[in-house]
Amino acid sequence: MSSMNSVRIIGGEWRRRVLRFPDAEGLRPTPDRVRETLFNWLGQDLSGLSCLDLFAGSGALGFEAASRGAERVVMVEQSASVAASLRANARLLGAETRLEIVHADAVKFASSLGPDAPGFDVLFLDPPYKKGWIERLAPLLSRLLADDGMLYVEAESALEYCGQWRTVRSGRAGQVFYHLMRNGEPDGAQ
Repeated sequence: MSSMNSVRIIGGEWRRRVLRFPDAEGLRPTPDRVRETLFNWLGQDLSGLSCLDLFAGSGALGFEAASRGAERVVMVEQSASVAASLRANARLLGAETRLEIVHADAVKFASSLGPDAPGFDVLFLDPPYKKGWIERLAPLLSRLLADDGMLYVEAESALEYCGQWRTVRSGRAGQVFYHLMRNGEPDGAQ
């Protein structure tokens, strides 16, 4: 029997709701204060936006976005048990129409989207640390995000760029470096 963890939604329609999720390697939910900062940056109301959470894990970011009105949230998770937990939480919230849970590898999912697929307005990228995920996904970001889309990245170190997206806001909480990025070619840098 695996132990269960929990995360609390901090704003929007499901504010104060507590969701449970199983233990999984590399799974570390975005802390409440970091999520609060992120959604202050994004705006409290995400009505009409489409969001992609490539490493959904606990679902903290995806559920928070849906709670704040995002029209569509796709949550990608590689672990079958964690994906099942995300589906159960979506049912618990009655949010199956706004939340799409995909059990898949993040790079394979990103690679499967064609160049004509509509880009997401917000992409949450919070992969397990020290596994090279950000570097593998950087070349695929332009097929995932709308030109004016926003990229949120959590990493083990500060980032100035991720592909052609550059950091416009950033912070640090303990070992977590978090960044809000917008599309903008690096000034002579890669």
